Amino acid sequence: MPSCRRCTTPGGISVRPWQTGWHETAARRASYKFNLYQRIEMIDCAAIPACLGCSSSAMPPRAWHRGHRFHQGVPLMSSRLLPLALAVAAGSAQAAADPCNDTTMDQQVETLMTRHDIPGISVAMVDHGKVCVSHYGVASRDTGAVVDDATLFEIGSVSKTFTSVLAAWVHQQGGFKWNDTVASIEPDFDGSPIGEVSMIELATYTAGGLPLQFPEGVTAHDVHDYYASWQPEYSPGTQRLYSNPSIGLFGELAARSRDITFEALMQKHVLPALGLEHTWLEVPEGRARHYAQGYNRDNEPVRVNPGAMDAQAYGIKTTALDLARFVQANIDAHQRDDSISRVLLETQHGYAAVGDMQQGLGWESYALPVTLDTLQAGTTSEMALSPQPASLLGTEGDPQPQRWYHKTGSTGGFGAYAAYMPAREQGIVILANKGYPNGKRVEAAWHILTSPDP
Repeated sequence: MPSCRRCTTPGGISVRPWQTGWHETAARRASYKFNLYQRIEMIDCAAIPACLGCSSSAMPPRAWHRGHRFHQGVPLMSSRLLPLALAVAAGSAQAAADPCNDTTMDQQVETLMTRHDIPGISVAMVDHGKVCVSHYGVASRDTGAVVDDATLFEIGSVSKTFTSVLAAWVHQQGGFKWNDTVASIEPDFDGSPIGEVSMIELATYTAGGLPLQFPEGVTAHDVHDYYASWQPEYSPGTQRLYSNPSIGLFGELAARSRDITFEALMQKHVLPALGLEHTWLEVPEGRARHYAQGYNRDNEPVRVNPGAMDAQAYGIKTTALDLARFVQANIDAHQRDDSISRVLLETQHGYAAVGDMQQGLGWESYALPVTLDTLQAGTTSEMALSPQPASLLGTEGDPQPQRWYHKTGSTGGFGAYAAYMPAREQGIVILANKGYPNGKRVEAAWHILTSPDP
């Protein structure tokens, strides 16, 4: 049987394109320049009956594919990560939630859908340990399929909070330290400016000016060259510039430090450990009918395209109920003392101060009480596109339940928002299959969470 060339080297060893040579010893690696992004000849995995590297039966064809590293058919993984994944996933199944029956929620969603011509929205609310979920509109205008508990949405940059859980997990397992440099994990960047950037600077978007998106034309196969040639505009740790390349490299290096692909660690271990059974990087074929159709501002049907560091920066697809359970876990972390809770608290910690906002791992937070104007000001285009003065804070500290934690996310056809207040044991998730202004998402969540409805 032929090998799948999407995910194998010419020698037949299954690796990611940028991990060619990763399995080599340091001595052997020193004998040649480590080529992270070797271009690999591609064929359609669907032609191969059983491709271990990419499980083609469970995902649609792609222009390129990130194959998993295998040893005797099993992804390489540190044995120290296994007990947590297995122990927490064992009791992960949860019952469906009841409808919210909240008049303020209904009014807010009706306003959003009317003003922004949104086909469908799911809202899930967490309140003192109870989760409710309500659905509105359709998942597809063509088919008329209604939004329901099973509907999968792209959540864009809310994915960064999941990447941060993965990284915090690896950090607590000793995979890296916050002040470790990029070059200490990937020696191929030694001698370049990116090699001197620390992991916490990548995580807080304070590396020195990595842009919001990769420049036009940079693909997964040549992104290594982009990082290697990148020149900073600011001193590391002094300016926050929101950046997919920054958080993408952070997540990738975190997984590498444990000798496993990012995708394998996320899908096979982190998501199950969180008890999320309907959350995916690649939507399985059997779940494709539940994948909502997204729509752009011209109401054209669109879905997210693969790109450099897409899995790390904006790759998650999930249901409102699964995302609400993730929010609930973040709230519960303040009242528990287990491995997952310690990981979640580490993602909430403020590692950099940017005005009134503290930048955590993925999450952004504000001290309570906080005004709606302050929250909306933190989600403007200026905050995403322009550098903001920042100062790095300590990497350790007590949990901070008296804060509003949130994250927005968008792709070309979807808009997402998640927020929670641990001290009040409240949280909310709003998922839509069309983008609309971040400030309007925050406003709707604010009114729903502060309404007098039960």
